[in-house]
Amino acid sequence: MLINSRLRRTALALAIATIASSCGRFHSSGDAGTDWTGAWTAAPQLTEPNNMPPAPPNTPPVPGLSGTTLRQVIHPSLGGTRWRFRVSNEFGDGPLVIQTAHVARSPVRGMIDPTTDVALLFSRKTSVTVPRGRAAVSDPVSFAADAFSDIAITLYVPQAPNALTGHPGSRTTSFITSGNQVSEVGFPIFTEVLHWYLISGAEVMSNAAGAVAILGNSIADGRGSTNDMNDRWPDDLAHRLAEARSANGRPAVAVLNAGIGGNAVVRGGLGPTALARFDRDVLAQARARWVIVCDGVNDIGGSRPDSAAAVALHLIDAYGEMIRRAHARGIKVFGGTIMPFGGSQYSSREHEAARLAVNAWIRKAGAFDAVIDFDAATRDPGDPSRLRGDVDGGDHLHPSAAGYRIMAAAVDLSLFAAPRD
Repeated sequence: MLINSRLRRTALALAIATIASSCGRFHSSGDAGTDWTGAWTAAPQLTEPNNMPPAPPNTPPVPGLSGTTLRQVIHPSLGGTRWRFRVSNEFGDGPLVIQTAHVARSPVRGMIDPTTDVALLFSRKTSVTVPRGRAAVSDPVSFAADAFSDIAITLYVPQAPNALTGHPGSRTTSFITSGNQVSEVGFPIFTEVLHWYLISGAEVMSNAAGAVAILGNSIADGRGSTNDMNDRWPDDLAHRLAEARSANGRPAVAVLNAGIGGNAVVRGGLGPTALARFDRDVLAQARARWVIVCDGVNDIGGSRPDSAAAVALHLIDAYGEMIRRAHARGIKVFGGTIMPFGGSQYSSREHEAARLAVNAWIRKAGAFDAVIDFDAATRDPGDPSRLRGDVDGGDHLHPSAAGYRIMAAAVDLSLFAAPRD
């Protein structure tokens, strides 16, 4: 628990000068040459017991969100002046009640610029009850924010289910306090936690070329990156695309990180499998035009050595199914090779053989629209079964922040140069 003084809040306040309701998925709606485009996402999953929110200060020590205000920060890859936001109760075991929801720019950690603070409405109401298994999208709201700016979404939650929908691997600090304090510049007393809860998407009205969804596991989710610094490899890719836009006049491309730590493609792992969530986390994203599939290491590494070869075949079948579904929607699919994991908990001769077999198919089968060879970009030339020293984050499986920059640099930006429809 941390205490934040009212003096600090007041100083900031003086210093600062100056989504129609829907359930489940976003829907596109054109407007004067622009369209709703996914700007940020966090793939929802059931929050595991050890990732549940801690009790806020000055309350009985019962974890959960009922009776709390929750402030969470997102860092979208597009900017604009017209937004809508999604909240999710997809894994809840009861109704979720949000009495008040606000959005504001967050120039200082955990605090908002009150001159930008705007209330969100749901079907023209300030409150919304989201049934179990559903999601809700706010009415469109006028709100100005640049790409790569920090946006605070603050929710007062008088009633939350015991089972919470969230995204444990946020690598971003969220702030929890008691009672309704949605418009406070900074909470006087609060609890910090490195997870996202309930929020799962943001769209902006934009003339961007479209969005690329990154379907992956903890490597996409950013394990080994720096908390609150947004230096996962999808973040680095988003910055590369923005720089190319500035230099060459290309249309903007949003990057949507749909990674889930511990995720598997076919069976096992944490969260819904990549195959099961493909429609929700890729096909349902507003103006998704491309997807990078970089998942499979947990299927291989989590298998028994004597079944690793069969798991490789299941992975190839799953990739083929994803490609068919995406192509039916006009979405291009790029295959990311599986990076080395020699020396990690997954290391074995059988697992390495399965990894090489899957990578050979990704490179040579011609099923993907393009190949992004993360393996070639990150392997140790002296021992190709292991990550290079400048990539390895220390566990021989996950890259460091520097390694994530190397991954992002391996993506050919010309893949996203397709003309708009």
